[in-house]
Amino acid sequence: MNKVCLTGRITKDPEIRYTTNNIAVATFSLAVNRNFKNANGEYDADFINCIAFRNTADLLGKYVHKGDQLGIEGHIQTRNYDDKDGKKVYVTEVVVDSLDFLQNKREEKNEPVVETPAVDPYKDFGEIVENDDNFELPF
Repeated sequence: MNKVCLTGRITKDPEIRYTTNNIAVATFSLAVNRNFKNANGEYDADFINCIAFRNTADLLGKYVHKGDQLGIEGHIQTRNYDDKDGKKVYVTEVVVDSLDFLQNKREEKNEPVVETPAVDPYKDFGEIVENDDNFELPF
């Protein structure tokens, strides 16, 4: 089984490209904090290269920016190619199958969240009926 679930922050705006068949491809790096502290008492992060295709790539290009927090689900893919000097380059990346935006727009813009008072939908409904053991339902 090849399944990856990550939560982290985007290190820079995703790069969007299109294939010759006009398929959107987004590449980005996700900074994922480790679960333990280093010798200095700080959490280190791993920078995971990710790639997304089609609608997911379009979503990333439109709505995701550096510093945004994402949850992604996908699978690991390895590939290799020869660079312009003829040297073989090996790439390991997470292919994104789905993603979740883990912050709302207000948090993204650093706007304060204003709590609206709860409206009681039953305020003008009528008198309160007490429920006790002697109360009989009409049906």
